[in-house]
Amino acid sequence: MSRALTAFSSLYFATLLMLLGSGLLSTYLGLRLAADGVNELWIGLLMTGYYGGLVLGASIGHRLIARVGHIRAFVASAGLVTASVLCHALFDSVMVWLVLRLLVGMAMMCQYMVLESWLNEQSESHQRGMVFASYMVVTYLGLVLGQVVFAVKPELSQDHLLYVAMCFSLCLVPVATTRQIHPAPLRPAPLKVRLFVQRIPQALTTIAVAGLMMGAFYGMAPVFARSVGLPTSEIGMFMAVTICAGLAAQWPAGWLSDRIDRSQLIQLNATILTAVSVVMAIGLIPSGGLIFLTAIFGLMVFTLYPMAVALANDHVEPDDRVPLSAMLLVTFGLGASVGPLVSSALMKWLGSGMLYIFMAGCSAILVFRVRTSAVTGDNLVEAAPLQFMPAAGNLASSPFSAAIDPRVEESAVIEQMQEEVEPDWSPATPEQDADQDDHRPG
Repeated sequence: MSRALTAFSSLYFATLLMLLGSGLLSTYLGLRLAADGVNELWIGLLMTGYYGGLVLGASIGHRLIARVGHIRAFVASAGLVTASVLCHALFDSVMVWLVLRLLVGMAMMCQYMVLESWLNEQSESHQRGMVFASYMVVTYLGLVLGQVVFAVKPELSQDHLLYVAMCFSLCLVPVATTRQIHPAPLRPAPLKVRLFVQRIPQALTTIAVAGLMMGAFYGMAPVFARSVGLPTSEIGMFMAVTICAGLAAQWPAGWLSDRIDRSQLIQLNATILTAVSVVMAIGLIPSGGLIFLTAIFGLMVFTLYPMAVALANDHVEPDDRVPLSAMLLVTFGLGASVGPLVSSALMKWLGSGMLYIFMAGCSAILVFRVRTSAVTGDNLVEAAPLQFMPAAGNLASSPFSAAIDPRVEESAVIEQMQEEVEPDWSPATPEQDADQDDHRPG
């Protein structure tokens, strides 16, 4: 198994550098704009632009990879992100920064699609659990390291933008020099919106609420922490502790999720989130207490997404689990796009504490919406309940994350590849692959 992980070390290292740069950039922009006295609405809008770019990038990235191949698409996307990051240092206009955030989101989604489709194609079925879990760990680790930079270098300067640009430039090296066989090109696969809306309404609601809360957290939590008096070095720690708690919670939450009704766990999770968010919103808490509370917040909010994914997979046949991932991506992305915008508006009009009032309102929706009695089990698949798997829950993934997930049976993925419907993504057929041999080693 260690040999299998070593074989993917170049892809993991590229992922680590990408997420380090992305996490550093998001927090830096929030702190920089807050320090410059920029309207909170603009800060929220920038994060909305980023998540909107991620959602749009799923379709654009598919077309780019199909046209030029995986490595060329990855190189082009990394180059676009690097140039966009450096442009932040050249322009002070928030309007320009909004366009740049949209471009960064679109290009990064293309990078995620390249990495995940590559991991999916090259991993054996017996390796998928380790490959999938390792990918999630690297994702969280990159996000945490991006926040730790502020503890080492708390002074806000353009140096942070240079660090981000370096990360996205260096992530090209392991991908461009890998000796792994290039994955097959991509082709259309189905997206069954009506089916999923009818079958898994509670899971989709949870995914949307998780998107609202995660988008608001990444976009506005640095602004909140600054407003309550935390210095820049402690703001980085505030963010890092939240993300680390989310990583640490994945396996305990998974153990519970495989033994207790998942809808009940989501409701309990949401109840705790509501209480913690209200306490954080009240304020008058010393920095140590705030760090403790945000750790609990991270434990709860980062497990909403994977529990909802597991609940959704319980009620969807294996043949539909790859397009299900695309549906969850769109749902989460829409929530993550709206969350920063709404929370920033509330913070501008009613004060910084409204960020966590917004969080409490979102989680309260789940308390009443995702009840055990509301999950009828009419569409529970024969093989359910399926094993829980860790998930980042921050759009640091693409529709191909489902293909890496060992819960998706290999036969279902193969059948999905053979369908001739539209409009989402899966690996190409052998005939299509033969037409693009120039993108594969001879």
